[in-house]
Amino acid sequence: MSGITIALAKGRLQDSSLALFQHSGISLPDGVLDSRRLLVEDNSNQYNFIFVKPGDVPTYVEYGVADAGICGRDVLMESAADVHEPLDLRFGYCRLVLAGRPESAERGYNPLVAARVATKYPRITADYFQRHGVPVELIVLSGSVELAAVLGLAHHIVDLVETGRTLRDNGLVVIDTIAESTARLIVNRASYHLKRMAVMGLIKLLRDGLQTAGQPEVIQSQASPASDRIQQ
Repeated sequence: MSGITIALAKGRLQDSSLALFQHSGISLPDGVLDSRRLLVEDNSNQYNFIFVKPGDVPTYVEYGVADAGICGRDVLMESAADVHEPLDLRFGYCRLVLAGRPESAERGYNPLVAARVATKYPRITADYFQRHGVPVELIVLSGSVELAAVLGLAHHIVDLVETGRTLRDNGLVVIDTIAESTARLIVNRASYHLKRMAVMGLIKLLRDGLQTAGQPEVIQSQASPASDRIQQ
């Protein structure tokens, strides 16, 4: 492959990411997204795109399979990947929160008893409770985290929310906001130096594309409407 290889997260950030590239003058051949191809070139043959699961984007970039990638800050925090993070793309805003039933929020923590917490983010969750001096028992789930609190599998959950509607519909409340997340451009450290001109050119194109779009909502509006549940 020639040029710059970019890893894009499939799912909730994909359409907004592609809309940003379109604003930036980087477009894909017609119909390519309707195929099952996971590796495609843009129309200028300067950029190669690979489409992977969101949690895999930092890994592909850190190990140099991709020179750059776009993923949420939440994914980047959980992976702790050793990459450059030169640009906040400002779309895909959501919050990583600690949530639970109202009575669990009022009860607080017993420092002698581990809090049982269900999450897709074990690294972030463990760090959060360690900083608060609270022992934690982690239950790692891949989906429907809210159900763990509703059915009593866990005292609390740590999950990504956009509007909070899913929490409210299931009788849960936000106890604390752990972090805010938006889409980030990340770059492999070696590529940042060995392909510096090409990488800096990509950063400039995307920065200009954000200015052309005006507001993050302009990019988001061209994507499929996001559901309240954030799928990773």
